[in-house]
Amino acid sequence: MSTLTITPDRRARLQRRIRLIVAFTIVYNLIEAVVAIAAGSVASSAALIGFGLDSSIEVLSAAAVAWQFTRRDPERWEKPTLRVIAVAFFALAAYVTATSLWALIGGERPEHSTVGLVLTALSVAIMPVVSLAERRAGREIGSATAVADSMQTLICTYLSAAVLIGLALNSLFGWWWADAVAGLVIAVFAVREGLEAWRGDACATSVGMILENDHDHDGREHDHGREHDHDHGHGHDGGHGHDHGHDVREHG
Repeated sequence: MSTLTITPDRRARLQRRIRLIVAFTIVYNLIEAVVAIAAGSVASSAALIGFGLDSSIEVLSAAAVAWQFTRRDPERWEKPTLRVIAVAFFALAAYVTATSLWALIGGERPEHSTVGLVLTALSVAIMPVVSLAERRAGREIGSATAVADSMQTLICTYLSAAVLIGLALNSLFGWWWADAVAGLVIAVFAVREGLEAWRGDACATSVGMILENDHDHDGREHDHGREHDHDHGHGHDGGHGHDHGHDVREHG
């Protein structure tokens, strides 16, 4: 569906869908953060603790979009919300980089964590579906913030996969450094997505552009209607004048 031909009812449904998606993301990641930090503390796993803190950063992104779409005019808050999401990306990249380098330099060896393995596996299975649903709705409605937030969720899914692989390799083969290396790779993607969100390049058409086009279209229709009424009025007055002149001549 073209974003320029989307109906008001369809737009309202998509906005409600986005609000539900980000609400689910917030609740899920809050639970995920608590469980991951607790499990990481028990297993002395820097990766799991970092994973929990990452979930908190993702909540910031989702909350920013949820807040935007509770406004009467969400498009007005498009740019500042994108900036918040971009900062969340940069914070995520900085944290993952610092944590990964610290783990590599310090040679930290986390213990086996069944809770961590199950938690990260669930995230890898669930969050790509959530990301796809939000991205589709965001693209259809033309919301750069919703698309950027969906990419934030996708990046965190990659991080979940990296932590899962790292925990599994550490448990099976004692390869403690695997998740740290994967974290550095993910940090590069996070920086890229943060730059795109900051520039507003996460979506080809922003909500503001769509509404501006709609307003221009409505304005042209309104102006056309006024010109039509004006011309009709002149023609109507002219006709009365002609009839009046004809009556005068007959009276004379």
